[in-house]
Amino acid sequence: MSYKFTPDTFFNFSKISFGDLFGKVKFTWEILPLIEGYILFQFKNKKVMPNHKKNKNIFVGKGTYVAKSAVIKEPSIIGENSYIEEGCLIRENCIIGDNVHIGHGVEIKNSVILNNTAIAHLNYVGDSIIGNNVNISGGAIIANFRLDKHTVLVNTGKEKIDTGLEKFGAVVGDGTIIGVNSVINPGTILGKNCVIFPLTSVSGIYKDNEKIKK
Repeated sequence: MSYKFTPDTFFNFSKISFGDLFGKVKFTWEILPLIEGYILFQFKNKKVMPNHKKNKNIFVGKGTYVAKSAVIKEPSIIGENSYIEEGCLIRENCIIGDNVHIGHGVEIKNSVILNNTAIAHLNYVGDSIIGNNVNISGGAIIANFRLDKHTVLVNTGKEKIDTGLEKFGAVVGDGTIIGVNSVINPGTILGKNCVIFPLTSVSGIYKDNEKIKK
């Protein structure tokens, strides 16, 4: 297998406070089942403290804005100086980094979003790992579930790696731009600084700096 799927292939962790979540996994997507336990460990061991007693497993960092109509479900951790806009739904098991902008009507579930990333508006991000300085334009969807209900495969072109996960969206490397109304299909792997043009349906594996058109 010529592809590397380790986290350091896709992400710079030098300014990430939760980089230890990625540990020594061989495949980046292997962290997805670990997110909930990792978050709960942070609260149990007082690595982070809850913001409100009624939300014992939700942390929102200093300087972060959360709109009144946004919903954050536990357990979740949101970093500093981020924006969670009107009508957002941050579902269970999400870790969102610093300086992240989550726009109107975005839904995120069981995912990790690294620093300085923007998810514009009316997006869905399911069971995915999104890098630093990523831009996900309006209406773009990261799907996480196969229509045939089989476990998600990562297709290298020469072989298909069974992730063992019923739900897995994508790995999106640092600096990647995803255009308006694109669809990222389950098991997609995007390297650093890729550009996906608007209205593109994307599957498979793409190395750094690739431009992907429909």
